[in-house]
Amino acid sequence: MDGTLSETPTPDTDEAGRQGPQGKLPILALTALGIVFGDIGTSPLYTYKTILGVTEGSPNGGVVLGTLSLVLWTLFIVTTVKYVSFAMRVDNDGEGGILALMALLGVKRQQRPTIVAVGLFGAALIYGDGAITPSISVLSALEGLNMATPALQPYVVPAAVAILVALFAIQSRGTQAIGHLFGPVMLVWFVTIALLGVSGIVKHPSVFAAVNPVYGLSYLFSHGANGFWVLGAVFLCVTGAEALYADMGHFGRRPIKLAWYAIVFPSLILNYAGQAALVLEGAPTEGNIFFRLCPDPLLIPLIVLATIATIIASQSIITGAFSMTRQAIQLGWLPRMTIKQTSSEGYGQIYVGVVNWLLMIVTVGLTIGFRKSDNLASAYGIAVSLTMLMTSTLLFIAMREIWGWSRWAAGAVAGFFLIVDSAFFLANLTKIGEGGYVPVILAICVYGIMWIWHRGSEAVAARMHEALIPVPEFMAHIEAKKIPRVPGTAVFPTRTERDTPPVMVWHVKHNRALHEHLFVLRVDVLSVPWVSPRDRLTVQTVAPNYWRAAARFGFMERPHIPELLAASKSLGCTIDLDDVTYYVGRETVVPREDGKGLPAWQERIFAVMERNAVHVSDFFHLPPDQVVEIGRQVAI
Repeated sequence: MDGTLSETPTPDTDEAGRQGPQGKLPILALTALGIVFGDIGTSPLYTYKTILGVTEGSPNGGVVLGTLSLVLWTLFIVTTVKYVSFAMRVDNDGEGGILALMALLGVKRQQRPTIVAVGLFGAALIYGDGAITPSISVLSALEGLNMATPALQPYVVPAAVAILVALFAIQSRGTQAIGHLFGPVMLVWFVTIALLGVSGIVKHPSVFAAVNPVYGLSYLFSHGANGFWVLGAVFLCVTGAEALYADMGHFGRRPIKLAWYAIVFPSLILNYAGQAALVLEGAPTEGNIFFRLCPDPLLIPLIVLATIATIIASQSIITGAFSMTRQAIQLGWLPRMTIKQTSSEGYGQIYVGVVNWLLMIVTVGLTIGFRKSDNLASAYGIAVSLTMLMTSTLLFIAMREIWGWSRWAAGAVAGFFLIVDSAFFLANLTKIGEGGYVPVILAICVYGIMWIWHRGSEAVAARMHEALIPVPEFMAHIEAKKIPRVPGTAVFPTRTERDTPPVMVWHVKHNRALHEHLFVLRVDVLSVPWVSPRDRLTVQTVAPNYWRAAARFGFMERPHIPELLAASKSLGCTIDLDDVTYYVGRETVVPREDGKGLPAWQERIFAVMERNAVHVSDFFHLPPDQVVEIGRQVAI
């Protein structure tokens, strides 16, 4: 994990946490187009054709207007009302997303297992659907080649695999060089799909009657089970809505709202209406109705633009997975991993190799296994619909505890969201047997890893606290045994909040000597994304030349102990920074023999993760030539 000590918000922020001054608002909104809206912005490529594939019989006027009405009102209720108007007002110091919301509700200050379970499983579900997004997006774009030149159909899947492998392969290089183009390219994309939609609407302007929700409700209640199951396809139009909330910390609330209301929302409405108008006009529904909006001479350029847009959308999903992984590590729910900062310009531009390659394997496997975007659409949506359901649950608690709303007011608003989310989730349940089990299984695996890692970490910490020695007793032992004090400063990172760190006790036991200056440091990751530099470090003297310090970091920050030591000088610590040795423990996890520890299978899995986690010296940026490791077995 690379970085500096105090990655704090820029001075020019508003109440959302990380927004630039007013003059930069349009620039930030343009940049947000390339990071935040790629997923939801490319959904017209596959959503309406999937809806038409689910409806029974040939689409007549009632079916077309009814399904279009459902799409328009889903975009409005789920994205505009729930996420833009409500969820984005519940930020954790400017950060959004289900993990930030979970942390905001105080899960580290008090035991709230239900909230933790909801938040973690919601995050795990995002990983599951995140593996599908690049595959379905790129496939749906390239399938336009089938309409341009049917002879190219055998090459769609190989081309999609090649693009996806190349996309994941370049992640370690970062996107700084081309990232500034993402916003303008997506602006061109949204303008293009809006114009395509207008070209369809002029052929059948009456399509705008679908703005009346009666058409959607009539279709829903007059077509029996099919009217309900079609919601699973309609839901595809908002599968990227969670990203608006999760990426809020990158840009702030106002740029995202501006981009949504001014560009994205109108473009999506126009394009979906244009596709529906084309169907009403009698256009063939075989293939992809999206590409039928395009004049034949411009079809190949549109396919190229769509492919680029889906690559950008996939990039956003991958970057979001990296950011969520870092949050989970900092909050103590995933093992430490190597995190590489790929750019000095943006904190969110990082690379997590393990996550990258695992995502690539799953995404490429899904592409090869399902082969068509229609097949992937059957697996898509169930995970993110469940995530949205969990977000609504946490929003209810936030309305009560953070906004101070009454139970009736919070229940009315959150209850409405829960009804909508539940309907979409139940409709998506029909996809379980058609591939929907894939993201759910992935999510269960990720959740299991998080849960076992946290349980194991707590078990190790509990064992460490069982044999703590008070500092006066330990120092008295040093004097009584005439343990020599050698020149220099010894720094002991520790999990303990009091008494003598076990690493210091082991050091004296094995080396029979102790440095003249002792500095014990505990690093706490708080349930906020950022900590002010003035609140970063506290130091207290517990004995002559013996200091105990507590460092606080937000879950979006990167601990850097050498820089903390430099800061401690201003707090009265008389240590020699040029003569420092770091003593860190390396625990080997073994099962307890008294039968009171973790179940054997959990202990084995945790032990494997512990052995493969990034070592604490790397995590804290300790100079390798100044680190001494002391090992011991810890029975959990």
